[in-house]
Amino acid sequence: MIFSLCAEGKGPRVIANALREKKIPKPTMYRFMTEGIYTRADLDWTDKTSRSTLEMKDPTSRPQIAERCGNMGEYDTVYLGFPIWWYVAPTVIDTFLESYDFSGKTLIPFATSGGSGMGKTVEVLKKVCPDTVWKRGGMVNGMSKAELAKWAEKQ
Repeated sequence: MIFSLCAEGKGPRVIANALREKKIPKPTMYRFMTEGIYTRADLDWTDKTSRSTLEMKDPTSRPQIAERCGNMGEYDTVYLGFPIWWYVAPTVIDTFLESYDFSGKTLIPFATSGGSGMGKTVEVLKKVCPDTVWKRGGMVNGMSKAELAKWAEKQ
């Protein structure tokens, strides 16, 4: 599962495809986006009135997902990819996690960031889905396909 900020979503898609190539059986990739694509202005974290800033300031913010994954119940393990915003996952990830029953499933978060690490991301996400088996996951930006494959094998 990949949260993409834009329709192109090249960065997350490259990472997901690299992971997908190395897993057996090959997983399904579901890329989800919010209703309404984020514009450059929406993502301006220095603007206190930007969409991303307002969403992240409000812990109850739950941006709507444009399209649901209809067969989530078929998966036991989900790799969940997203960018890091303010040292945690964007609030749309909470929307996604609250939209399905992940009880007993394994979730492996992976993220990209322009400058920060995972911070308390997994701790925060565990509160949203406490009955889920959470793997450590990690930051994957800048990894080669070989490094991504090695990382995926360790999960």
